[in-house]
Amino acid sequence: MVNTAGTIQFKEYPSIASTGVIVGPMEKESPFADSFDEVCLLENEKDESFEQANSRFIEKACAIAVSKGHEQMENMDVFIGGDLINQLSPTNFAARQLAIPFLGVFSACASSVESVILGCLLLETGNAKSILAGASSHHPSVERQFRYPLEYGSQKPGTAQWTVTAAGFALLQKQAKNAPIITHATIGRVVDGGQTNPLHMGAAMASAARDTIERHLMGTNSRMADYDVIMTGDLGKIGLSILKEMFQDENSGIILQDAGAQLYGENTFFNAGASGAGCSAAVFFSHIYNQLKNGAYKRVLLVATGALLSPLTFQQGETIPCIAHAIECRMEERG
Repeated sequence: MVNTAGTIQFKEYPSIASTGVIVGPMEKESPFADSFDEVCLLENEKDESFEQANSRFIEKACAIAVSKGHEQMENMDVFIGGDLINQLSPTNFAARQLAIPFLGVFSACASSVESVILGCLLLETGNAKSILAGASSHHPSVERQFRYPLEYGSQKPGTAQWTVTAAGFALLQKQAKNAPIITHATIGRVVDGGQTNPLHMGAAMASAARDTIERHLMGTNSRMADYDVIMTGDLGKIGLSILKEMFQDENSGIILQDAGAQLYGENTFFNAGASGAGCSAAVFFSHIYNQLKNGAYKRVLLVATGALLSPLTFQQGETIPCIAHAIECRMEERG
């Protein structure tokens, strides 16, 4: 049941049984590189379009998650995923190859957590036992759709973020052994702070992140200090700074972190940090997942953020509506 804050408490405590994360060549220097399952040295293979490469990344990430979970692809009940390309083309084509009942989702860069929430709801009904959920992005294909082809060589301001090439997927099950569990989720609301600059996404998405975090804390009767970390999806360095200023909690400076701000470390080549639907998926399903598994984190709140614009709405002069979805994860040992 969804409470007045938009928060769901899962009775069955779905498990993240395993994960699969594959990234591109620019991500090999990430502080999280050792946590990624595979690093590809090329954005695409010979005679392969960037969109086809995106699909291949999705397929491989799903295969890794299934293998690590000691399962078989034919035992997967549902595949839930999304990306940033028109009509979810890369995910659709990956679903064609995986041949699993498929639900495509779009919350822009918040799609990873939306996918997990839908998967948990399906597990709660008892109509599914094993679900693949996650999201992806691919730098060259996203740049071509939302900005300019790489060959154009456009220059970006310091507020811009770098779309990651990554696919991250989780294998969700009801009773996995020694796996992190998902206790709650908060469904995001569309929040529009009046921002119009598509090269300053962090400023646009910060308000949606604040709204979801505040409602989740209210819906779970929790305080910020109750968490080891509250990690947002891809606000980047500037957006994270804005979010911290929005909270008056004395713990916000330490507990609030951001996948986009951290994925490329302090490398200024990437301006304000990372973005893309694969950004939160890659960090959540590698580093954060491992920290839960090894006991370094006991309770975390993962908040994926998404800017719901398109090239068309930008050209029509619309502002940038945003959304943030959240899941709360804990480590619970099961015999």
